[in-house]
Amino acid sequence: MTSTETTRETTPVTGERADLLETLAKHRFFLAHTVRGLTDEQARLRPTVSELSLGGLLKHVAATERTWAEFMVTGPAAFPAVDESTAAEWGAEFVMGPDETLAGLLATAAAVAKRTDELVRTLPSLDAAHPLPEAPWFEPGARWSVRRVLLHLIAETAQHAGHADVLRETIDGQKSMG
Repeated sequence: MTSTETTRETTPVTGERADLLETLAKHRFFLAHTVRGLTDEQARLRPTVSELSLGGLLKHVAATERTWAEFMVTGPAAFPAVDESTAAEWGAEFVMGPDETLAGLLATAAAVAKRTDELVRTLPSLDAAHPLPEAPWFEPGARWSVRRVLLHLIAETAQHAGHADVLRETIDGQKSMG
């Protein structure tokens, strides 16, 4: 995305919004680029001692972005309650199921990205903030702005793109960069 790209209303996206969108798009690209040319079976491989697979990482990043994008609009209601059942659901986000395909996961990620990008273009303010849901990993009473959520999504996507690069190199020696 460039600073000259426009919304449906032909309002240019410039400045901070353009920078955030461009940075998030760059890290999404690195993650998607890392899985290019893989079969579904290769995307399910767990080539290290961890449970991580390339398909699972892609699925997790899309699910995380979807939830945080919803948080930007609705606040903490976007997150499920933290309990045993949701812990299992969260863990399943890291697993590429037997009926899932890499092409399907990439399409889901693209659809999620499109929605997030549209929100960034059209939300009235990046300063709009919501309280974080109650969870052991969030500071009680903390609030995050749309801007802070986007910074979190950039960091999350970049971190997992790095994980994906290591997994891909372990599978077949292919490097995303270099």
